[in-house]
Amino acid sequence: MSTALAESTAIETLIKAQAYGLGFDLVGITSLGPALSAPEFESWLARGYGADMDYLPRQTEKRRDSRLPFPAASRAIVVGMNYGGREPAGPVARYARGDDYHDLMTSRLNELHAWLESEVGRPISGKAYVDTGPILERDLARRAGLGWFGKNTMLINPTLGSFFFIGALLVDFELEADPAFESDRCGRCTRCLDACPTGALAEPRVLDASKCISYLTIENKGAIPEDMRPALGELIYGCDICQDVCPWNISFSKELEETAFRARPLLAGRTARQVATEVLAMNEETYTASFRGSPMKRAKRRGLARNAAVALGNIADVRDLPVLLGARDDPDAVVREHVAWALAKMPVSGIPAG
Repeated sequence: MSTALAESTAIETLIKAQAYGLGFDLVGITSLGPALSAPEFESWLARGYGADMDYLPRQTEKRRDSRLPFPAASRAIVVGMNYGGREPAGPVARYARGDDYHDLMTSRLNELHAWLESEVGRPISGKAYVDTGPILERDLARRAGLGWFGKNTMLINPTLGSFFFIGALLVDFELEADPAFESDRCGRCTRCLDACPTGALAEPRVLDASKCISYLTIENKGAIPEDMRPALGELIYGCDICQDVCPWNISFSKELEETAFRARPLLAGRTARQVATEVLAMNEETYTASFRGSPMKRAKRRGLARNAAVALGNIADVRDLPVLLGARDDPDAVVREHVAWALAKMPVSGIPAG
């Protein structure tokens, strides 16, 4: 056993100190068990608010009880990692501008796991989860004392706001749990509901994914409904609007410190026009090279090109005619249809038919 433990420092304190040392901004400990938000989640799915994300209803039993995804575990060390709410707004949501958080956070949770084994001097069964399993992560985070569910459905922490990722290390190791976060600090505020350009927040804490810009530009694999396209404005990947207007973020969001999350050159300080025209001109090879290691690869080239066409249609700048005309022969039918829509929005006549 290490000197630190020999000096009777609580292992929970040491775990948290190590987690902070690894770059996490929040850390709490909770016991595993029935997920309190599971009934609401299942009701949400039953109301059709999950759109066509067919993976969400899978493994329902495991989502209902956090002891089931990794049966050996009894505790969760839950972490939050800031991704820079003070960064300027732009055509790509802040979380997706740099390297993929799944990879970075999983690696650091694995480091925390290895450190814990070394500290106690024996192997400990455990597994890191960062959006990678049938776990209601917000539920675990609230149980671990990291925040409450905001009316925009985000987990909000009173010292950090909501611009942070959530991850969890499930372990077979007895630890004292932190108190759950019980209070709701949104009060009468409805800024997030009022600001959503597509009306995706059906009611406080209930998101209709089929109307959410993040869903439409990322998870949606087909065409974006025509009546929704104007509301996307210049957004190309994701949306931060319901977070931008939240008073807790206005007051308490932090500067970006993790260099891995800094915007890559394609996105850093660039306008929606600049990003959209470059994306729309990409082939599979240039797309793969540009977004290697990025969370934006989830939308695939066709999704990003589709989104770029919509953004250019909404911007309606005649300087973008060459790139749009060049994309009329895109190999993907979905992209071609959105390019045609964008061309029809241009404030000029005489665009060659094709």
